[in-house]
Order: sequence, then C-alpha cells, then structure tokens
Amino acid sequence: MKTLTKKSILLIICTFLSLNIVKAQSISNIDFTKAAEHTVHAVVHIQSDYAQQTNFYEDFFGFLIPQQRSRTFQTSGSGVIINSDGYIVTNNHVVQDADSIQVILNDKRRYKATIVGNDASADLAVIKIDAKDLPIVEFGDSDNTKIGQWVLAVGNPFNLTSTVTAGIISAKARNLNILGNKMNDNPLKSFIQTDAAVNPGNSGGALVDLEGKLIGINTAIASNTGSYAGYSFAIPSNIVRKISSDIINHGTTQIAYLGVNIAEIDSRLAESKGIKNLNGVYIVSILENGAAKKSGLREGDVIIQISGKDINYNSELNEVLSQSSPGDIIKVKLEREGKVFEKEVTLLNEKGDTSIIKEEEKNIFNVLNAQVRELTVKEKKEYQIENGYILEKIINSPFARLGIRKGFIITSIDKNINISSEDLKNLSSKKGKVVIEGFYPNDFRRYYFILVL
Repeated sequence: MKTLTKKSILLIICTFLSLNIVKAQSISNIDFTKAAEHTVHAVVHIQSDYAQQTNFYEDFFGFLIPQQRSRTFQTSGSGVIINSDGYIVTNNHVVQDADSIQVILNDKRRYKATIVGNDASADLAVIKIDAKDLPIVEFGDSDNTKIGQWVLAVGNPFNLTSTVTAGIISAKARNLNILGNKMNDNPLKSFIQTDAAVNPGNSGGALVDLEGKLIGINTAIASNTGSYAGYSFAIPSNIVRKISSDIINHGTTQIAYLGVNIAEIDSRLAESKGIKNLNGVYIVSILENGAAKKSGLREGDVIIQISGKDINYNSELNEVLSQSSPGDIIKVKLEREGKVFEKEVTLLNEKGDTSIIKEEEKNIFNVLNAQVRELTVKEKKEYQIENGYILEKIINSPFARLGIRKGFIITSIDKNINISSEDLKNLSSKKGKVVIEGFYPNDFRRYYFILVL
C-alpha cells in the first residue's frame, strides 16, 4: 500500500476545502429574496373556530339533571390567495367542519371567510373573503420541477406569521397515504417531497420556486413527533390549479376516470406474465363500458406513457388523471404481446359520460335546535345505505345534551328506517321518549333515547 506524503495529504485537504468553498459560493449566489418578498403578501393566516359541548350532571334536590357547557377551541393553518377577488386555496383539514373561519392577511387585515367548496380526497378547499385587489401567487408548472431544485415553503407555523424556509425537492410523485381516512374516495397519491422545514400551521401554505411561482400546497410532514423531522409533502400545483378551478366554476371536482385497475411491474410480476422489462404499469382488469374499454385497451396491456409522460408507478398515473377532466383526450402508449401501440382515450366521469357533475343541493333544516341535512347520493353510496340524515350543528340541542356529536348520521326514528325530512321536523311535536338510531362514519351503530318535553 502506497504511503501518503505530507505534500499529498496537504493537497487533498486543500482540494477538499476548495470544493466546499465553491459549493458554499454557489449556494450563496442563489437569491431567495425575490421569491420570499413576492410570496409572503399572498399567503394568509387562517384561524378556524369550533364549538364543543361538555356534558355533566348537576344535583338538584337529589335528582341528577343533565346540563351542558359549551366552549370554543381554535385551530390554525395557512392559505394562498389565487385570485385578487378573494379566492384562497388551503388544505381541507384546515377548515373542515369549522363553525367560523377568520383570515388574517400579511398586513394584519382580518376577514371572515366562507367555504366555496372542498375535495376531501385531495385535502384541498377553496375559501373566499370579501376583498378586492389582493396580491396573488401565480401558478407555476409542477410537471417541470426537478429533483434537487431549490424551493421555499411559506406559511404560518406555530402561529408565527409570514415564515419562510428553504430546501430542495427531494422526490416527486410520492405515493403515501399520509392523510388517513380523509383520502378514501379517489385518493390523491402523488406528492412533491421536500426538505424545506414545514411545521403545524404551515398546512395550506405555499411551496414556491425561486421565481415565486406556486408549485405546491404544503400538506403534511413525515414525523413521529408532530413537528418537522426532515421531510414534508406538498400537493403539486397542476393538481391544485385544476381542482380549485373546478370548485370555483362547478362547486365540485370533475374527476376523470380511465377505467382500469393496474399493478406496478416488479420482477415477480414480469416473470409470471412474460413481460420482458420492468417499464410501465400492468392492466390487471378493465371496467366494462369505461374509457379504456371503449378505446380498445385490454387486460394484460402494459401502459408505458400517457401524453408523452413515462408511467412506471401508480402515483404517476394518478397525477396525470388528477390534472385531467372528463372529456379530455389522452394518448396512451402501450405494449401488447411484444408490440407497441398508441391509443387515444377520451376520459369519462363517474356516470360514464363527459357531462359536468354538479354538487348536490344541501337541504339543511332545523330539528330541535340542531341543523340537519340529507346525505347526498354519493354519501349514501359510500356508506352503503339507502337513507340517512347528518347532524351539521348541534349547539344547545337535546342531541348535544345526550353527548351526540356533530357528524352523527341518523338512519331511523323509533325503528322506522324509511324516515323523511318531515319525520325529523316533526320530532318537536312528539312527547316522551324517542329512539334515534344511527352511526358515526367508520364507527359502530348507536342508539340514543331522546326525551322530548
């Protein structure tokens, strides 16, 4: 083994120091100020208030009388102004089920906000404030972002307004179930991963490039403590632009379906199916009368590209579909029995056509001082029931005094499952004990006895 001389060691040390100086100089030459100054004025602080009921019993001359005490708790997050007339995009979990929403601008102006619409499966919501000529963040093209690219995260972590952190894009098209049960209907599976520090309160804030253009909405962190521990995840801006536009223009997301079930190709699948390489995704099954079937795709086909984009993972296919609308025509490059084909596919909606899906009217009415609405057709299908009414607000009602929480779904009254809105409205005219049956989403069925006086 050759022995290093002092001269050689000195040369290695100087080379190492030179490389680090060059690296430091290259980083120091990057200007973050333009993006930061442009973005902070268009990122808002969101405060959501929730009313919570506390039930207790008070001794009144030997009788235990149920009593109720209400309190309000508050959560906070961030939002991005995308329209000068007051439209703001944020995470759905920042504002979902809030009794009131306050928006604080960077110049300390405060506004009351209303929810325009939401998409729980993508964890996105659009809210609006009554204001004009607001600063906005322009949308960038998240498809053109690259791993290793510098980005800034702008938001309000820990109620610290207008906080900017820097990092790089660590990965793209991450497929993570990081949003739990809220991601149960056509769940979004494609995120931008970054090491820019994101903490509680950053949710709904902006991920921008060095030009100050929006390339993502910060959504979640990977952490065992609830605080930043190295990686965070953002919804790509091309998906945000599409969903927010749908919500503003149509009230709900226009979801495009290809009509296939796919499997990612690994060596085991390739061997069992006789696939020569590991590129693309394998069509396991195909929906009858779906978009793919109508365009000539078959079970066993391997999708290689869609509209010029390589598709090797489910998350990459999901990202393409999340940016598309029913009626869009995509070019699918596929391999079948060793030959390569290209098919034009017209994407369809959940009804199997290209019409606009409108958000169903929410028929909200009052029952015993609580606000109730009928479940939508989509919700009934999701919960696999034919009939049901959900409690939207329960403050100072007999429901709350029994410990029933907002979100409880009523399915029967006195064992009658064919209940109507009139049956619920007539509860106030009943006297004595009434049996209410129902359930909370993802929970067991429950019975409550309500005493109507």
